[in-house]
Amino acid sequence: MAVLDAFHEVVSQETPAPERLKRRLDYCCTTFQACHYTALARELPGLLIGARAAAAAASLETRCEAYGTLSRTYQLAASYLQKFGAATVSEAAVAADRALATAELAADPVAVAAASRRVAKSLAQQGRTDTAVTLAVNTANRLRSELEQRGAEGLSTLGMLYLTAAIAVTGNDRSRDGIQAMESLIAAAQDAAEQQGADLNADWTSFGPTNVGLHRVDALVRVEDGWSALDAHTALAPQAVAVLPRERQAQHLITVARASLLTRRKEAAESAVLNAERLAPEEVRGRPSVLALVGDLLVVSPVPSGPLRALAGRCGLRA
Repeated sequence: MAVLDAFHEVVSQETPAPERLKRRLDYCCTTFQACHYTALARELPGLLIGARAAAAAASLETRCEAYGTLSRTYQLAASYLQKFGAATVSEAAVAADRALATAELAADPVAVAAASRRVAKSLAQQGRTDTAVTLAVNTANRLRSELEQRGAEGLSTLGMLYLTAAIAVTGNDRSRDGIQAMESLIAAAQDAAEQQGADLNADWTSFGPTNVGLHRVDALVRVEDGWSALDAHTALAPQAVAVLPRERQAQHLITVARASLLTRRKEAAESAVLNAERLAPEEVRGRPSVLALVGDLLVVSPVPSGPLRALAGRCGLRA
């Protein structure tokens, strides 16, 4: 992918001003949350090059801010690459590791915790789930007091660390103890959300009570408890979900579709996927895991509906 070229490319250019870099980073984060991945792929390489140049040229007085911006840019690159699963798992790991290394140079506990979350997710994608859980939980425990002192930005990062661990723990342990560990981690995230007090988007996390609820649904689907997942979905306030960024809403609809398939509610699953595509086409058509879900819908539908066949065609699948 084009974004990977920026990891190796050396470009002679004028070092961008910090304010300009921050505006470009904000734009790219907004683009990610809107699921405009094609636009993001165009912008992200240049942003990475500019952020690296700014960090290299930073003075002693500005280096923490410059490395913080560079870490956040690598975090965004990791999150983008993690969308595409096995095809980009190695590149995502590189981006996440560089995010953590530059966060440590920035000496910012929020940046360190946020980057550690990307590393933990990358480890989980590689099948190293125990290591992922240990990293996320240990980082949360080690930095908890500093994060709590940073207000919504710190609390959101703390809560997302626990949610990352909760999702990771479902990858290798679906025993009673594993499910209890998952629930305990979600409860820890819920505590952070209650301390924060509202659904916010501090540091682009979309964290709050509603996002904790979305992760609970996701975790239950991952342990194949479809009915409990649908109950947890029903308990969410629709108006609260509706104001989350499109990326969060679309991912949740895809999760609901998986829960519906687990409970043999094929029509509901199809409806959820179609709604996700209407909301965020690139989240559905470009991600291998979602294409696999559409393929599963075709398999369980002896006579696929017209809308499902049309969706399959848009996804490049034979209906």
